[in-house]
Amino acid sequence: MNVNDNNINNKIIVIHGSHFSDLQGFYEEASRVFMKDTGWNIGTLDGFDDILYGGFGVFENGENITVTWKGARKSEQDLGPDATKAFYEHKIHQGKPFNTQLIQEKLDDLINGKGQTLFEVLVEIIESHKHITLILD
Repeated sequence: MNVNDNNINNKIIVIHGSHFSDLQGFYEEASRVFMKDTGWNIGTLDGFDDILYGGFGVFENGENITVTWKGARKSEQDLGPDATKAFYEHKIHQGKPFNTQLIQEKLDDLINGKGQTLFEVLVEIIESHKHITLILD
């Protein structure tokens, strides 16, 4: 969790884990809360990362914000090992333009208990943006 001393004045954005149960649902929820009234929808992990810089939706580039992820435990289960395994297997099945060797390595790591789940990847993406304070609720 990022700690931001100025979080009292931060814009607060709430992700509701009860609104989704898979990655596509997460993208829809994130589009609703981050891209409100823009007509633009998030559809990839890279796209999610991109909008967190700001300037595209409900906050400006680099503006300090607090993201509260309500129902994070539910999301952690929904976007856990099973969903992550299915995500990687789908990418491998699709083949190009995906780097199937890298994806297979990530899948192998996940199966061996060393890889990140989709939930952990999403949290890492959020926490990589220093202007965002993440609260898992």
